[in-house]
Amino acid sequence: MNCPFCSTTLPDGAKFCYSCGKAIPSAAAPPPAAAAPSGPVELKCKACGAPLHPVFGEMVVSCDYCGASISLAGGNWKEISKHSMLPPKVTEAGQALEVIRGFLDQGLFHKHAFEEAKVEEQRLTFVPFWVVPVSASTTFQYQDIAVGVGGTVASVAMGAVLGSALSGGLGGGRRGGGVAVVPIMGGGMNATRAGTISQQYEYPVVAVKGMTMYQPHNYTFGLADRSFYDKKSVPEGSQVLNGDLGEDAAAHAAEAFVNQLQFEAAHKQHHMVSSLQTQVQVSEAELLHVPVWYIRLDRKGQKIEILVDAHAGKVMQTVGNTPA
Repeated sequence: MNCPFCSTTLPDGAKFCYSCGKAIPSAAAPPPAAAAPSGPVELKCKACGAPLHPVFGEMVVSCDYCGASISLAGGNWKEISKHSMLPPKVTEAGQALEVIRGFLDQGLFHKHAFEEAKVEEQRLTFVPFWVVPVSASTTFQYQDIAVGVGGTVASVAMGAVLGSALSGGLGGGRRGGGVAVVPIMGGGMNATRAGTISQQYEYPVVAVKGMTMYQPHNYTFGLADRSFYDKKSVPEGSQVLNGDLGEDAAAHAAEAFVNQLQFEAAHKQHHMVSSLQTQVQVSEAELLHVPVWYIRLDRKGQKIEILVDAHAGKVMQTVGNTPA
């Protein structure tokens, strides 16, 4: 059923609209004509009743008062039951800059790289990620070079012994007149073998489409330290972002990332992989807010953007010309 006032999709039998807050008339009473909502849509937080004001395009909205989050994907909305955060440990801009100083001033030739840079922008933001549990099992075939080489060496050795015996070389002390040995390439050469790689992942997918530089690639969050989201743990002055990537889209992205990881793992174990197939199973995702410092520097006219994981106190990403 739909709300007769704002057309929001509601469960059958609903007495109040979760979107506009108005009472739903009974079936006996003629419903009023549906009115198109004017201005931004106002939602009510199911946890505390405070108004929510999602911006157009946002699919993940967190309450500014209690921190509860809802998903607006698919034209409906539901409360996100798993909402966690990584507690910030680097809460001051000076602390984040010290992390960057240690990162930039590496090696003799970069001793004063940080001192030569000017800070143009710095902000602490809680960025939303979908943490997607993924089970992956990859089966693959590869050519076992070691088996082939071993078989060839064994064939050469056996041929040498046989040739020496036929020429009287064993115990006779004779030299010369030996039989030429041709290595016998047995069935073990380039033997096909099968392998399996099974892994469990909790893959984080950034929930803001325009923030792809925040997507971890070779960086791992300390997910073991995450706790329930608590609005009181957000430092004053920092911003908590909403997301515009729904859970289903995040699940597809996590599946693609994990497929790539499994592919790389198989090729790391064996260089001669001939075929590969991965089966993945995705479970319900969790919304995680990660505190990240965004720092933009100007070093001799070159712009450098650096992300600092404010929980771990480590640089997680850089964009620009940083010291090699």
